[in-house]
Amino acid sequence: MIFEHEIPSGSKLYFGESAKIKREIEFVSAELLENLGFEEIVTPLFSYHQHESFEDKKPLLKLNDEENHEVTLRADSTADVVRIVTKRLGRSTESKKWFYIQPTVTFPTNEQYQIGAEVIDGSFEECAKTTIMLLAEMNAQPVMQIANIRIPHLLNEKYGVSLDVLKSMHIEQIMGADFSWIEQLVRMNAVSDLDDISVFPTDIKVELEKIKEAAESVKYDNVVISPLFYAKMRYYDSLTFRMFEDNTLLARGGIYNIDGIEAAGFALYTDKCIMNKMNKGE
Repeated sequence: MIFEHEIPSGSKLYFGESAKIKREIEFVSAELLENLGFEEIVTPLFSYHQHESFEDKKPLLKLNDEENHEVTLRADSTADVVRIVTKRLGRSTESKKWFYIQPTVTFPTNEQYQIGAEVIDGSFEECAKTTIMLLAEMNAQPVMQIANIRIPHLLNEKYGVSLDVLKSMHIEQIMGADFSWIEQLVRMNAVSDLDDISVFPTDIKVELEKIKEAAESVKYDNVVISPLFYAKMRYYDSLTFRMFEDNTLLARGGIYNIDGIEAAGFALYTDKCIMNKMNKGE
């Protein structure tokens, strides 16, 4: 029996103080992003192309349009923003910087409010610094974890380490790879660990240098590195970052390629930011 006051597990309800915090976070973020030259976009809740962004299609909520084409509810905003801006709006706009404040939904009944931005031809540095600024407005100073998805792909393609092992971070199996440098790669955590990377083969070294350059360009005090982290969204192809406070993921982003369009972006997880502020009694 489902009572009248029940809501589905994973759906969101904000009222009173939490609703006020949500409104304030969204208002302050919109104002800051507009001041930085971003324009706002609200994308459709329905999409034909969400499946192209996800390796695992299970989270997608599917239905059909009037012509029986498969449609999914918006589970990710990035790909739709890039496609709409570059292919649908086209010449009607010159802006390359866009932000959105909208929820995503995934199977079975999970809602997630997000504040995100995408920059066509954007840089890792700009998106990382913008994310830091937004979180600072919320009195959050989380750990920034910088990774490079090219490293897991190289380990899989050239050094025979299973991508499934890398995705699930089975450390013992990764350490079992017969390379003298693999243990040093696994144990990397601080930016200073990148000071001497002479033991690594050239292709791995090039990608580690990118992590080091990214960390130095962001100029953020609380940075760790995770060379083996695998970002599960298909469009990421190089540097990524995640922002944690007390083991809570507040934001993520990186540089990516969608249909040949190079871009950079990030998303703040509004629900987690609200919870974070309420837990601090702000």
